[in-house]
Amino acid sequence: MPLIKVSPLKIFITLSVLFLIYSFTIYLKPLREKDHQKIAYQKQSASGKDVWQKHNCHTCHQLYGLGGYLGPDLTNVTAKPGYSDVFLKAIISNGISQMPAFDLTNQEMEDLLVFLKAMNETGTANPQHYSPQLNGTFTLDNLE
Repeated sequence: MPLIKVSPLKIFITLSVLFLIYSFTIYLKPLREKDHQKIAYQKQSASGKDVWQKHNCHTCHQLYGLGGYLGPDLTNVTAKPGYSDVFLKAIISNGISQMPAFDLTNQEMEDLLVFLKAMNETGTANPQHYSPQLNGTFTLDNLE
């Protein structure tokens, strides 16, 4: 079996060209449709957070047990049975017991609901299920 003799310069050029091709395919590839949807969802969620802060929702409501105590924790409100978008829109628009009615635009309402759905996707909220550790962290208690 004869050995093929390749000069180091040819190896270097070949590897450099392959590296450039690989780099262009990674950094210049077009965004996929799924990425566009994810970016749009993140932007709408950020706009919903702005609505949350603009109307001071945190003064009465909590996220992850942090915030006011007049209203319920809203971290997982969109996952509760019966709490559909229509139901939540009605509560926000009309108020309920101590909660005032908010006159939000349709876009602000949609953004706020997307924000609450994004909060629901981040995990559970009940701080009573967590225990402080000596090193300053918290661990989730065994809920069996």
